[in-house]
Amino acid sequence: MGLDTSTIIVTGAVLLLSSFAAVFLLKNRKCLFSCSWQKKSVTLVDPETKYALPLAEKIEISHDTRKFRFRLPTQEHILGLPVGQHVYLSAKIDGKLVVRPYTPVSGDDDPGYVDLMIKVYYRGVHPKFPDGGKMSQHLDQMKIGETIDFRGPSGLIVYRGNGKFDIKPDKKSSPRERVFKTISMIAGGTGITPMLQPTLSHRQALLLLIGRQPDSLAEVAQWKLVITAILKNDDDTTQVYLLFANQSEEDILCRTELDKLATEHGDKFKVWYTVDRPPNNWSYSAGFIDEDMIKEHLPPPSDDSAVFLCGPPPMINFACNPNLDKLGYSPDNRFQF
Repeated sequence: MGLDTSTIIVTGAVLLLSSFAAVFLLKNRKCLFSCSWQKKSVTLVDPETKYALPLAEKIEISHDTRKFRFRLPTQEHILGLPVGQHVYLSAKIDGKLVVRPYTPVSGDDDPGYVDLMIKVYYRGVHPKFPDGGKMSQHLDQMKIGETIDFRGPSGLIVYRGNGKFDIKPDKKSSPRERVFKTISMIAGGTGITPMLQPTLSHRQALLLLIGRQPDSLAEVAQWKLVITAILKNDDDTTQVYLLFANQSEEDILCRTELDKLATEHGDKFKVWYTVDRPPNNWSYSAGFIDEDMIKEHLPPPSDDSAVFLCGPPPMINFACNPNLDKLGYSPDNRFQF
């Protein structure tokens, strides 16, 4: 028995729509899976609003360094902090509002919580700062379930991936997109993680000299997050070079992790160390970062190469910038975390 014309038309329409649907799903399959994180709820919706987050866990890393885990509103929530940005923590301490910047060591790939790694500066340890670190001690004394206010995102630099940065000259300016093929990072003292050794590092000594208490090192964790963001993306071809100065070999925190990253991603990441007190058979540099060290271990200046500096003003103003000037690195391509 033959089919009438209407049946043929309907059947054809169904087949045509099915074909369009199949093509659409195939083209968007990657987005359907890889973009699922976009459906997650963001905690930091408004950068001017404070969000009270409860302390969920406190892990002792060393006698004066802790990892604080704070719980987000739900297990599906992410913090919503772009790479390169930081948050502000605020609390009433001894009747006064205390605000400090911090950069989490966790990212938006970790829903449900946010981790901060913080060195606690105890009261009575250093005569120049007899009261110690107000915020770090407050965090150390917090009980599980107690809350503290988070605010953010904040910062002048955001890494968008594939060498693209949104950079603000100052807080009031609009961001300008810059694209770089190579990134040079110069870190002084402990400028790679928020963790500090119990001994006084060169960075701490400089901070003490200029009257600044290193109660928080928000810029420190940003280095690690930017490096991680670049290396974990196979499509990101940005080259990263790290020149990392410390007082001694023992002060090189995260060295195992850095060396592992350099081994696994040797085509994208290179690290070089220098210490003030080199041990026997030390195979890296000794002393402060100087012109020869920069020339030997960082890529030469170019329009598509950026230099990011992390450290106290004396190191940047009297060591890094003068040597970068001598070697021809443009001030327009230098940025301070």
